Amino acid sequence: MKILLASRNAKKLGELRRILVSEGLAGLEVVGLDDVPEFPEAPETDPTFEGNALAKARDAFAATGLASVADDSGIAVDALNGMPGVLSARWSGAHGNDLANLELLLGQLRDVPDERRGAAFVCTAALVAPGGVETVVRGEWRGTIRREPAGANGFGYDPIFQPEGCEVTSAELSPAEKDELSHRGRALRLLLPHLRELAQR
Repeated sequence: MKILLASRNAKKLGELRRILVSEGLAGLEVVGLDDVPEFPEAPETDPTFEGNALAKARDAFAATGLASVADDSGIAVDALNGMPGVLSARWSGAHGNDLANLELLLGQLRDVPDERRGAAFVCTAALVAPGGVETVVRGEWRGTIRREPAGANGFGYDPIFQPEGCEVTSAELSPAEKDELSHRGRALRLLLPHLRELAQR
């Protein structure tokens, strides 16, 4: 059975595929938006991660008929009252400019002392499937914002996020380590019981 991950991000696709394999979940083939005919994608205008993820999953299911998983994720910084939050990917103004977003965030936190640089990566994942199935789950990964980037793995804010209990940034973790710890890994694992049900249909 095919599952559509409503993303063109190859790293997100790889992450979901690795998690399914590591959990021994056979019978599901993960495809991305580049693998299906193009359809209009609604802008992410909901003020919550949950609302954006569910809207993307509903659009993908309606357009393709495939059980669809979508996520919305970002970083919530304590000293910025939870921002950038849902605006994480376009914090600097241009969507997906990782370097500009990261540099802007570091600039905003320049005078914030180390003990107040707490943050959490947040991911909500939504599943919309045949039969009216709709499930939304949330994963969080606590840590702190470093003052300088480090590491070349991952994407987005990974080079400045040091997870709790780690001496390195999330961009310095291996893919397997990150899958085990990350907000997206946590959210996707919460979807596994529902994905198992689909695989058994």
